[in-house]
Amino acid sequence: MNVKRRSFLKGIGGTLSLPLLESTGAAEAASGRTRFLVVGNPFGMHPDFFFPKQFGKFGETAELPTTLQSLEWVQDRITVLSHTDHNMVSGHGREISFLSGVLPADAAAFPEKNMSIDQLAARQFGSGTRFPSVNAGLEGGIRMSWTANGVEATTITDPQQLFDYLFLNLSEKEKQSRRDLLNRNGSLLDAVGDQFAAIKRNATSADHERIDQFQTSVRELEGVFSDRANWIDKDKPEFDISEHFADSEVTITNKYNAIFDMIAYAFETDLTRVATVAFPRELNYTDVDGVGRSYHGCTHNGKMENVTAELVAIESFQIAQMSRLLKRLDSIPEPNADGSMLDHTVVLFGSGMGYGGTHSNRNLPILVAGGGFRHLGHHDTADEAGNHMPLCNLYLTLLQRFGIERDQFNTSTGTFSELSHA
Repeated sequence: MNVKRRSFLKGIGGTLSLPLLESTGAAEAASGRTRFLVVGNPFGMHPDFFFPKQFGKFGETAELPTTLQSLEWVQDRITVLSHTDHNMVSGHGREISFLSGVLPADAAAFPEKNMSIDQLAARQFGSGTRFPSVNAGLEGGIRMSWTANGVEATTITDPQQLFDYLFLNLSEKEKQSRRDLLNRNGSLLDAVGDQFAAIKRNATSADHERIDQFQTSVRELEGVFSDRANWIDKDKPEFDISEHFADSEVTITNKYNAIFDMIAYAFETDLTRVATVAFPRELNYTDVDGVGRSYHGCTHNGKMENVTAELVAIESFQIAQMSRLLKRLDSIPEPNADGSMLDHTVVLFGSGMGYGGTHSNRNLPILVAGGGFRHLGHHDTADEAGNHMPLCNLYLTLLQRFGIERDQFNTSTGTFSELSHA
């Protein structure tokens, strides 16, 4: 990554935009907002070092395992779930169902196709923020975020591009170009709407239903275009990314520090309330202490202790990066509400693969932090017969935490009622 300090400082110049404050009307309007962050990887976690040996509250009956040691400071506000998954056979290719429980090939059988939980939450929060959701990572995405149309959400894979997207204001010429584009799109939608009546005259009852659904989608899209236009002339908050790249050497550590810090500031300034951060399969972790092999190569360790140690170092790095973000969120008081921003942010860590060493898609490594829940420590979700809980049961509970009242999410069979809101 070629980062020039002057290029980042050039547009800053003034005072940083204030976050939401109690003394402002914006803070009052923001009271009680819930945010959602997903941190995911493609290869799961080594179960011997991710899942605690005991069940129960951490610090009481259960102890944090090696990979989760960086979370000791927040152990009373995390829940690790054992024996939950999407009930899929093992193998590569199924991990893309992580946040939906549904493979694209099977999506037609579900009302919202393979739409992922983050995108459903983003749709609920709608135009209240400049960006309904932000998807970030390095190198490439891991295909965990899917739109209502069953299309993979675009992931921003470079910190500088993420900075430009979140914090760089448009020039006057770019603003006018954006207005013209929105106006053209609005006119096109109006033109489509004028043709509905003629089409319906010769349509079957089933076609009428499809057309009505399409009209609803168009109306939603019209609202999105209108809402996006409102943001064009509103300046974005400013963020100084240069501190992360002051040294000549650019490492995976300061790249992810920059990404997570930008996500935290986007939450703090209410640019977005939904974000995902991915640790991709092709990422080079060799600048992490003790790692000399590829990420994928470490998963196929043949139970060799030295290779397994490298894999655990990579997974511990991922958790430590998330822990650093949690600490930052916990340092920010929530405006006009009890607790910190972490207490009002649901953080989900996990993967659509259980363990890359065996390509298992069972017993997925799932961790929930923050969000104002009464956390459980390490919890066994299997029933008395040993059946795993559908992961979508947890997702249904999270959706209800976001104020989305519904009885089912994709493959759910109920809620995960044990995780209750404080």
